[in-house]
Amino acid sequence: MRKLLKFLHTLGGVGLLGAMAALLVLLSSVVEPSASLDIYVAQRDAMANIAQWLLLPSLAITLVSGLFSMAVVKGFHNAGWAWLKLATGILMFEGTLLSIQGPMEREAALAKAVFAGDEAVSALAANPTGEWGSLWVLGGVAVLNIALGVWRPKFGRWFKKS
Repeated sequence: MRKLLKFLHTLGGVGLLGAMAALLVLLSSVVEPSASLDIYVAQRDAMANIAQWLLLPSLAITLVSGLFSMAVVKGFHNAGWAWLKLATGILMFEGTLLSIQGPMEREAALAKAVFAGDEAVSALAANPTGEWGSLWVLGGVAVLNIALGVWRPKFGRWFKKS
């Protein structure tokens, strides 16, 4: 069971960081909506699909396998690094849903509405700075989680009973 959970946790982490990297690449090449609306719609649709079909499932696999690992492996119960990973995992969950997934799906839906003629081009996000920042910050938190899992620093004395 322990090896399966470790495998799933690692697999989820790979998918999570891979999705974030793919989204950063797509964001770096996004065209101005006023220059080529059909390409903008396709790019935004691709980003929404990556967020929905790779980012979220990878995040779910990582979080669930991490929680089960903490429950199953007794050595993790008093390990400070494991509790820190839990705290940053909650940050990853909320940040991903609120700062990446939601905005990317909303922008893709809005781009389709503009393309269909239901909205004005000016309604689209011309500057994706918030998405950039969110991806970099959450990517950094994901890398921190990997570092905590690999090096397992000794924070245990803070969590042990006196």
